[in-house]
Amino acid sequence: MITLFRWLSILPLAVLHTLGWLGGWLTFALSMDYRQRLMSNARQAGLAAPSWLPAVGASGQLVAELPRLWLGRPVRVLWDGAEHVQAALEGQRGVVFLTPHLGCFEITAQAYAQRFGAQAPMTVLYRPPRKTWLRALVGPTRQRAGLTTAPTNLSGVKQMIKALKSGASVGLLPDQVPPLGMGVWAPFFGRDAYTMTLSVRLVQQTGAAVVLAWGERLPWGRGFCVHVTPLAPSLPTDMDAAVTTINCAMESLVQRCPQQYLWSYARYKQPRGPT
Repeated sequence: MITLFRWLSILPLAVLHTLGWLGGWLTFALSMDYRQRLMSNARQAGLAAPSWLPAVGASGQLVAELPRLWLGRPVRVLWDGAEHVQAALEGQRGVVFLTPHLGCFEITAQAYAQRFGAQAPMTVLYRPPRKTWLRALVGPTRQRAGLTTAPTNLSGVKQMIKALKSGASVGLLPDQVPPLGMGVWAPFFGRDAYTMTLSVRLVQQTGAAVVLAWGERLPWGRGFCVHVTPLAPSLPTDMDAAVTTINCAMESLVQRCPQQYLWSYARYKQPRGPT
């Protein structure tokens, strides 16, 4: 399997995205559970079919582009809002980057590391894959200049707090369902979803700045564009209100490009027990 990934990594991004688009639609056609979850989540957000149908192919592209991002040559990356990153870093309070399952979320950390990593490294929360071969492949690729990973446990949280207090950055996917006891129920597109509190706690304990970032997948394999905006308004002190503010911010990003959101993610599932 690793050999296959290495072979795929040399292909042009346009070819990988074409293969991924086909794979996304094949999965949609063959898996009833997958299809129903994707459609249910998109409709929960009030979307008509023309808005969510492109996300079927985009979900396959998300997987197909990984060999190139992990093992291949660097891809073309544009920036929209890089000045917001620079301004946040100059505050020397640390920066919390919040990225939903939108577009290519793998590229946001890589692009940051390439452009800003020498100034302030980024630490991203990372749960190693269960499969041994994938763990051996992914682990080293996510450790690169200006970018490091933190495990999804107490030591990882301490690592992220330490990074923020040193003026560095951390990256999180706040629309990822955390284990039981590590989140609260908060509305997401009008339905309560179990939502992590970690991002809020990091900000409360360090005073870090918060920015929203997502990586738009450009058509025809032309690379990606990383969009960055500051979080507004600032987080309330009340935890439930703060988590709701973050969910609203994630909604606003998804509404900008619903065609590239991972609607198939089980956002409304019951949290698993503590690990």
